[in-house]
Amino acid sequence: VRLEDSGGGSVQAGGSLRLSCRLTGFTYQYHRLTWFRQAPGKSREGIAAISSESTTMYADSVKGRYTISKDNAKYTLYLHMDNLQPEDTATYYCAARPVPQLTLDRDRYNYWGQGTQDPVSS
Repeated sequence: VRLEDSGGGSVQAGGSLRLSCRLTGFTYQYHRLTWFRQAPGKSREGIAAISSESTTMYADSVKGRYTISKDNAKYTLYLHMDNLQPEDTATYYCAARPVPQLTLDRDRYNYWGQGTQDPVSS
C-alpha cells in the first residue's frame, strides 16, 4: 500500500488550496481515509475523515472551511481548504485504515502519506 500526498504550497491568508492523496494498492471495500496535520512544535492532529460510505467527520478547528472528498474511480482522496489562516500552517498527511468507523485518533491508522507542506502567510 502506498499513499502519495500532493498539492501543498505557499498561500496568503484568506486563500484556498486543494490537497490530493493518491492511494495505490489500497483496495479494501470498507475503509476510512483521513487528513492529519502537524504544525511546527506541535503534535499531529486529525482534521477530516471520510468513510467508505462517504460519511464525514471534521475537527472543530477546520469545520466550515475544509471539505474532504474522494474519487473512488481514481483512488484519490482530496482536501479542499478555504479561508486559510497563518495558524493553518502545517505539514499535511493523508492516512488510511481498512475499517469504516470514523476517528481522528492518529494511533488508529495503518498507512500514511509522506506529507505535504502548506505555509500560510499573513
